[in-house]
Amino acid sequence: MGTGPLHGIRVVEFTGIGPAPMAGMLLADLGASVIRLDRPAAADAMNDGAPGPHMSEGRTVMAADLKSEEGMELARDLVSRADVLLEGFRPGVMERRGLGPEDALELNPRLVYARVTGWGQDGPLAHTAGHDMNYVSLNGALHSIGRAGEAPVPPINLLGDFAGGTMFVVTGVLSALVERQTSGRGQVVDAAMVDGSSLLLSMMLEDRHRGGWSDERGTNYLDTGAPWYDVYECADGRHVSVGCIEPQFYAAFLEGTGLAGEDLPGQWDRESWPALRARFAEVLRTRTRDEWAEVFDGTDACVMPVLSPGEAPDHPHVAARGSLTRGEDGRIVPGPAPRFDRTPGQVTRATPQPDTSRVLKEWGIDGA
Repeated sequence: MGTGPLHGIRVVEFTGIGPAPMAGMLLADLGASVIRLDRPAAADAMNDGAPGPHMSEGRTVMAADLKSEEGMELARDLVSRADVLLEGFRPGVMERRGLGPEDALELNPRLVYARVTGWGQDGPLAHTAGHDMNYVSLNGALHSIGRAGEAPVPPINLLGDFAGGTMFVVTGVLSALVERQTSGRGQVVDAAMVDGSSLLLSMMLEDRHRGGWSDERGTNYLDTGAPWYDVYECADGRHVSVGCIEPQFYAAFLEGTGLAGEDLPGQWDRESWPALRARFAEVLRTRTRDEWAEVFDGTDACVMPVLSPGEAPDHPHVAARGSLTRGEDGRIVPGPAPRFDRTPGQVTRATPQPDTSRVLKEWGIDGA
């Protein structure tokens, strides 16, 4: 049990992959008591120390064969006591198990029933398989990421699964919990990755409507089209990020690179962007990444070294914040986010499994 702002909130999570387990992880980090239901063999293996699915550590896992009456009895009991039910199956799976929203809300009218899928609970593609890059293919997001003249670049699975899925289902859960304080009733949260990642495009779509953004990839001011918002190779083959959009930051960048005295085109002269980019690339290749990091340290030039995941925990700022920590075994673990001054969250990854009997007693269930 955590001590974060969600202390006292009970969540029953049906084991899945991708955005749903990350949502369970975030809710646990923020202090919620989360019980994961998994297939008996998987739950037993994890309780015996075997690695579980991604982002499934640090919260109670219980075996529940939902094809058996005993497993269904346990699931219904937990649902009746929970504040939140979290699931990430295709539409109809929970209904076929007898645990769909209608059944669950009959058991517990105050339940927030949170569902996260790629396509949503309805629409022509609702029952179609997909993964992160498929969901961001249909709303223009993937098309917009990449360099001019090159193919779109999938942003790992950060944009669809976690930004468009996890973050929006968590937003939905928290919003429904707040609304319940007034109505006394739960409700269904339908979080779709295609919806969430569409909403993330809001700024770009506004710029497009105003004529400030082109559908031609890699030609705009935030998609590597602008030479002052891009990544550059240094003398050692490593890279720095340059993001000096505002004029005062751009001036600091020119000062740091020694280009302030040159007769350069205007910052927003799009016709001259290729020439400006070539000059920046030429200068930035004269020093190593870490030499440039030292040059720009303490300035507002918006230049930072591009660190690998293995390097990142050792950066002074990342280390001071605890944004990433390195365990004795070398494992890198993200810290909790956001931060709270009175009720801080805590990292639930790479921690011992909670004592199941104790957690069940806290839920009002005989720990035996």
